[in-house]
Amino acid sequence: MGEYVRVNGLRTYCEIQGEGDPVVLLHGAGVSADSWYAQIPALAARFRVHAPERRGHGRTPDVEGPVTGDLMAQDTIALLETLATGPVHLVGWSAGVTVALHTALRRPDLVRRLVLISGGVSRDGATAADLAILEDTERLEAMFRSQHERLCPDGPGHFPVVFAKWLTMWREEPDIGLAALAALPMPVLVMQGDDDGVRISHSAAMAAAVPHGQLAVLPGTSHTAPLEKPDLVNRLLLDFLTEAHPPARHFPLGALADAREPG
Repeated sequence: MGEYVRVNGLRTYCEIQGEGDPVVLLHGAGVSADSWYAQIPALAARFRVHAPERRGHGRTPDVEGPVTGDLMAQDTIALLETLATGPVHLVGWSAGVTVALHTALRRPDLVRRLVLISGGVSRDGATAADLAILEDTERLEAMFRSQHERLCPDGPGHFPVVFAKWLTMWREEPDIGLAALAALPMPVLVMQGDDDGVRISHSAAMAAAVPHGQLAVLPGTSHTAPLEKPDLVNRLLLDFLTEAHPPARHFPLGALADAREPG
């Protein structure tokens, strides 16, 4: 069920389903809450699921001026305060990872558990192919134009404006760095496909950098693992969001500790 919530004066669209502890799903850049279609019903069987659409995405209008992950994190914090959710399980995918991280770093009191899917903390964590696609603007425009124009309340002529903002953000972010992750007190699950746009070593370093980190590399998947293997992704999400803390590690041999790299 979709509804609009006014957040800092912005009419923000949010899909809301289920009952229970709150889970918030943050979509990637250039897409909408519809990208979570395989996760929302699975999670809603156990949780109260919120899937908001950020400024300039989906059914939420754009706002004049540049856009950054931190700015959208401030919108996310305001949304949580408006909805009075209390602490939530926060799940970010792709550019939603940047928003989720900024949210958790700004307001750790609002985040119970954190899941980071297919996103890094610095540009040097990206694969060569991921960096290269940012220079192929025609391909990127073709990927995002139709779905944006189908839902955008600003009208189809607004796509070039918002696309220019996204492109700047994609080329400059993420810029958080590994060192900042040590401040995250909540359990964190870092997840990616084995043929993703984030280097596996970078994801491993992220999981190692947080006090309570876990790493999941999904076989036979790319940057869209939640669409390619939804049952596996959903199983991992449900396992992580419902497990006892800290999880038992009966025979640890230091793989994550060995994965640490300079940030």
